[in-house]
Amino acid sequence: MRKNLIVLPFLLCAAPAAAQSAQFQLPREVTDPATAQKLANAMQALSQAFLNVKVGGVQAAIEGREATQQEKNMTVGDVARRKDPNFDRHFQQQIATVGPRLQRSIRVLNEALPAMVQSLDEAQRAMERAAANMPDPTYPKR
Repeated sequence: MRKNLIVLPFLLCAAPAAAQSAQFQLPREVTDPATAQKLANAMQALSQAFLNVKVGGVQAAIEGREATQQEKNMTVGDVARRKDPNFDRHFQQQIATVGPRLQRSIRVLNEALPAMVQSLDEAQRAMERAAANMPDPTYPKR
């Protein structure tokens, strides 16, 4: 019985905070798996575009010479394939995991958001209390 009496005030204080923090959720459009897949598809398109950027003339310019035709046509993807012969396969595997990882990240963020907002509210109240206790700079010195 005594435990209940001790715990009851904490529950009463926590209830409004829990109710308030429950309203902080990411919009449905953001948490929708289709949105995450659209983002993953956009990332894949951007990555492919980045791999097609021509960078061959950069090395020649750094060396102070004119780039050959072969160098002028060299892309970021060509440079990456030099270092990893299985680059395309590894790249596709990584892109395939982007959608599910993004969905998990959004879900975790959505779950953590109420606690984050509550912590920010507590920090704001602590800052307000600290500011209220600061001495008045216009108060005369003795």
